[in-house]
Amino acid sequence: MFKRLPLWFVVILVPLDFIAASLAGVVAWLLRFHPMIQSLKPVIFKLSFTEYFYLVLLAAAFNTVVIASLGLYNVRQEVKLLGTVTKLIFAASVTFAAITSAIFIRQELFDSRFLVIAWWFFAISFLLLERSAVNFFIDRLGSKIGFPVIKILLIGQDHVSERLAKILNEDRSLGMRVVKHLFAPDKNEISALVADNLIDEILLADTNYPKEKILELIEFANERHLLFSFVPNLFQTLTVNSKTAVIGDVPFVELRRTPLEGWGKIVKRAADMMGSTLGIIFFAPLMLAIALAIKHDSPGPILYKSKRVGPRGHFTMFKFRTMKVEYCTGEGYPNAAEAEKAENDLIQKYNTRSGPVPKVLNDPRRTKLGRFLENSSLDELPQFLNSLKGDISLVGPRPHLPKEVEKYEKIYHRVFALKPGITGMGQISGRSDLNFEDEFRLDLHYIENWSLWLDLIILLKTPFSILFKRHRS
Repeated sequence: MFKRLPLWFVVILVPLDFIAASLAGVVAWLLRFHPMIQSLKPVIFKLSFTEYFYLVLLAAAFNTVVIASLGLYNVRQEVKLLGTVTKLIFAASVTFAAITSAIFIRQELFDSRFLVIAWWFFAISFLLLERSAVNFFIDRLGSKIGFPVIKILLIGQDHVSERLAKILNEDRSLGMRVVKHLFAPDKNEISALVADNLIDEILLADTNYPKEKILELIEFANERHLLFSFVPNLFQTLTVNSKTAVIGDVPFVELRRTPLEGWGKIVKRAADMMGSTLGIIFFAPLMLAIALAIKHDSPGPILYKSKRVGPRGHFTMFKFRTMKVEYCTGEGYPNAAEAEKAENDLIQKYNTRSGPVPKVLNDPRRTKLGRFLENSSLDELPQFLNSLKGDISLVGPRPHLPKEVEKYEKIYHRVFALKPGITGMGQISGRSDLNFEDEFRLDLHYIENWSLWLDLIILLKTPFSILFKRHRS
């Protein structure tokens, strides 16, 4: 989720970031000349503080430019700090690489390693402290008095519009407020709001709004210099990732399937293999402890094997067994037919999710240990083996069951453009709270906007999503 900040506040961030990076250089210099550090390694370079500080200012300016290129001075900022943290670390690392490259190219015999490394460490630390303080101030100020907010006219009458209205009106730090919520306003109603200076933006949340009416709203917004936003329907979601071209004098639009083509596939596979190997090594003691606990908790196999669907057809996915063996469905289990019938009965009675993918809360088939493993997502640790084999990726869409896929409309088969993942957009966005179409849109966004950076963000957010589970919108 994003929040909109006043332009003046974003402008202030530029000098604050510059000062933080410059201060890091000063602290690095003072630390280098501290008697304790000098006793370990005497200073042998001949560089005055004035000359050094000039170089620090250049590095701070370069670092600020990198931060700007990463979009951290936009008026729309992420609500959560994690995305900002990774970008700030990346910016400082790029500047660090630029400094060391410049020293190498100039072939300077300058004992600069301590200063450069110390600058990198303190730059990250000071930038994070500064941004945290700014975020704290923004949230406090926004929640108490509100910024000069974007005044929203919300159009729609379904659950999406109600959810948006609730979020925007409750969280004042987002910088947006719904001043009017109408179902199907005419031009006169909207004109009256504009005349009274009551709205800055029209937000259309009705995905079934007539096309001719949408065009009228867009035209009206352009005439009155209003912002216009809308919640896309399924077709608009599918066509958002496209490019235009011309053959002769005939224009056409090409829908991009995914940027994960050519070298992208090789890079992602290499990242999956490396990440899966590290995951198996790191979690090996925990997985061994879980395996022993499962054997002690209930008789039966440690791993539960189930068929899932990927781009290349069916594959066997591994999970730690979370239910008694007599309730396990699928091939190779003695009571599979009875277990399947029991599962269908449960779904009919207790399904809490719309769409072809059901969700049963407090599933009585789970063991006590299984309930803990599922709630903590520890039951998914064996999927590192699937990722190492190449069945799935570390990050991707949700792995789908064959019986679920049978119920899908053809349009939903877009999710099979990529391998499924251990984690993904749905998991960090409250997968169990999402309906099927919302989850599909998130998976589609990932498929159409894949990058290693996006994978890294999702991987970093996953543990926090698991540890601080809550309803997310």
